[in-house]
Amino acid sequence: MTRLVYSVPELDCPSEEQMIRMALGELDGVASIRVDIPGRAVTVLTDDDPDRVTAAMEGVGLGAVEQTREAGVAPPGAEEDAPSERGPLVGALVINLAFFIGELVAGWLSGSMGLVADSLDMLADAVVYGLSLAAVGGALSRKRALAAASGWMQLALACLGLVEVVRRFVTPQQAPEVWTMVVVSALALAGNVATMALLRRAPRGEVHVEASWIFTSNDVKANLLVILAGGLVALTASRVPDLVAGTLIFIIVATGARRILRMARG
Repeated sequence: MTRLVYSVPELDCPSEEQMIRMALGELDGVASIRVDIPGRAVTVLTDDDPDRVTAAMEGVGLGAVEQTREAGVAPPGAEEDAPSERGPLVGALVINLAFFIGELVAGWLSGSMGLVADSLDMLADAVVYGLSLAAVGGALSRKRALAAASGWMQLALACLGLVEVVRRFVTPQQAPEVWTMVVVSALALAGNVATMALLRRAPRGEVHVEASWIFTSNDVKANLLVILAGGLVALTASRVPDLVAGTLIFIIVATGARRILRMARG
């Protein structure tokens, strides 16, 4: 077998990792994929033509450059047990779906667009976990169909959310209920921490598990943003900080949807 190491300077989000996995999934000879997200590097072990692997990596469009090529590498050991991956991912999926519903309801009842936006961010997380579960032994065509459907859904919801933010900016509205914003966001933050604890039990190194880990750790920032917005609403008695927070998170969700759609197109 041949070990190929690539530098991928534009690799910085879960959907881009999934793009790489799908591109390499079309090659029969790929035995393993290892991703170093902070180092923006991908290591591939294959018995296929190395030039085909390199062409697939370059075709993803993330600036991949082959760094090393080592022939005669021993084949990998037995594949990690799928249930050991599925358990933590299922738990993470359930947590994020539950908080999506809870934050959405609390956001509408309290008048907080920050909470509504954060609920869609939780939905985006759930989509990534769904894709990760599909990646455990899933067919490439099924993963792409799921990615496309979820990407369009997220994009539509984000656009509707941005329209609602504009409507609230131009229409007189009361400031959102601060305590609901802060308490529910703190609970969502705890949910993300619990998700990260679950993901610690999953075998590390596989691209879909690493994607889920990074995605959740980044989501803590959205929770903190809504908590900060709640504090500013309390200090200023203005709805503007909440609307700004909602706008920023809706843009994040829309950007993630665009990347998922790009991944689905291959």
